[in-house]
Amino acid sequence: MKFMKLGSKPDTFQSEGNNVRYVASELATDVTVTVGDVKFYLHKFPLLSKSACLQKLVASGSEESNDEVQISDIPGGPAAFEICSKFCYSMTVTLNAYNVVAARCAAEYLGMHETIEKGNLIYKIDVFLNSSIFHSWKDSIIVLQTTKSMLPLSEELKVVGLCIDAIATRACIDVSKVNWSYTYNRRKLPEENRNDPSVDGFRSRSVPKDWWVEDLCELEIDLYKRVIMNIKTKGMLSHEVIGEALKAYSYRRLPVFGKGVIHSGDVFKYRSMVDTIVWLLPAEKGSVSCSFLLKLLKDAIVVDLGEMAQEQLVRRIGQQLEEASVNDLLIRAREGEDVMYDVVTVHKMVREFLMQDQNAEFESEENEVQEIQRPGILTDASKLMVAKLIDAYLAEIAKDPKLPLSKFVDLAEMVSCISRPSHDGLYRAIDMFLKEHPGICKNERKRICKLMDCKKLSVDACMHAVQNDRLPLRVVVQVLFFEQVRATPSSGSSTPDLPRGLKDLNIRSHGSSRSAATNPEEDWDAVATAEELNALKGEIAALRTGNRIGGSERNGVDSRNSVDRAAISKMKGLLKSKRMFSKIWSSKGTQGENSGSDSSESLGSVNPEEAKSTPSRNKRHSVS
Repeated sequence: MKFMKLGSKPDTFQSEGNNVRYVASELATDVTVTVGDVKFYLHKFPLLSKSACLQKLVASGSEESNDEVQISDIPGGPAAFEICSKFCYSMTVTLNAYNVVAARCAAEYLGMHETIEKGNLIYKIDVFLNSSIFHSWKDSIIVLQTTKSMLPLSEELKVVGLCIDAIATRACIDVSKVNWSYTYNRRKLPEENRNDPSVDGFRSRSVPKDWWVEDLCELEIDLYKRVIMNIKTKGMLSHEVIGEALKAYSYRRLPVFGKGVIHSGDVFKYRSMVDTIVWLLPAEKGSVSCSFLLKLLKDAIVVDLGEMAQEQLVRRIGQQLEEASVNDLLIRAREGEDVMYDVVTVHKMVREFLMQDQNAEFESEENEVQEIQRPGILTDASKLMVAKLIDAYLAEIAKDPKLPLSKFVDLAEMVSCISRPSHDGLYRAIDMFLKEHPGICKNERKRICKLMDCKKLSVDACMHAVQNDRLPLRVVVQVLFFEQVRATPSSGSSTPDLPRGLKDLNIRSHGSSRSAATNPEEDWDAVATAEELNALKGEIAALRTGNRIGGSERNGVDSRNSVDRAAISKMKGLLKSKRMFSKIWSSKGTQGENSGSDSSESLGSVNPEEAKSTPSRNKRHSVS
């Protein structure tokens, strides 16, 4: 039994150590309530007058033990029971966002309803929630977080649902009415930050539309999902704002976005998180950036998300692929694969991008909604951007010595339907592949070089190509010829096909300057030696000089014919004296224009180290 000194007022609980609580009173306590490992020495009358549960527990006890009550499973434990007990004694009870849910659940457990006594604790707490907590933005979020430890009772009491609705309602409110504090540390858009700081040093700015997204990042994924769904259901916010919220949450919560590491024990947790974020993505194209989708895909691969979710991401990425960067596309290959990057997935993205220009109807099995992709929705600008992107991507993956030629060629051929003015980017990718794969055969070298149209190389690219000992001789000769024609005053900027005279020369010279044992097609596709390249380069340079001198005396069609005749004449002379030309002109003619992949990317990225000559070559030009 516990007593208090005469004259004391029972306004609080007293403690003896960590495990004993009692009320200071003139009356001896007549009931002991044990909650967990804490004993409360209290009085029956104030407790039983407000708690139906305690009435039953005391009544059900024997005469010997009716002054001792065991409560082991009350929500909130000893702290919540102490709040309820203080209310029974009419003591001052302090409720806040951190303890109100535990107190509400404990009051429910103890049966402190209006039927027991008017103005009981449950009623008081409900009034506090509705009049205070749910009108406070940050308190609502705190309360929602605390409901998790009180499940399932907090759900049954609808505290969770009411919190979610209160948060969603305030997130959807007109920004002009937002007059409470919120967290916003991200970089602002210019239009959101257009006002200058005031004289008092405070920034007077308009409230951004996504003012609420950072505060919601504090929620666990299951509660976050329910809040976002509620916001989307209200239909008050744009899909771009919803997308921004998902982006902010991903950067805060997913390790890969923050360049962290996912430990094996956390894979299931993060798999569920990624799956939920993918499920919450707005259906509208452009609601999130392509870069964000690619980061999400990389996370999905790391946590081994289901194939359906990964395919959904790939499809969405493909539909806005022109926004991507090369670094975004560098997806590490799956575990167990020999190659460095996942080229197959990028191939799927490109295919999805190109499918937008075709008639395609498909039915979404999940949502049972028919979607139609209409033809012709891709602009020439977006196609050109994707072509440039793939050229640059090919140059990066070409650095992988284990990359199969078929994967490189298949991806390049996918964008070959996109016509563009320059093939410099593709040339750089091809050169990088030849550098990292010196052991490929002549046919493979010929196959990869067919992707490139020599007429679409810039002057810098041509200068690099004519000194490139990794290219087949066929390609070098084509580059030299087109560069010679383009350099003459009469040719302007045009780059025509090989003249008919050279094609005829190819037929006439076949067999006359080669032994019967030589395969002319193999010679044509062979890699030129340093001596051959230097000789050919010198002769073409001399021819170019002669044409420039006589160019001022020529004009019109006669001038073009004169250039062709001069080139043919010089080539005939070389054929008589050099073994190299006997194999050059013995093939079936020049290849036609390839309308394949193009990029306006500068060859500035071709490093001198990537273009070093063989020891037998005196000098190499490197574009920088």
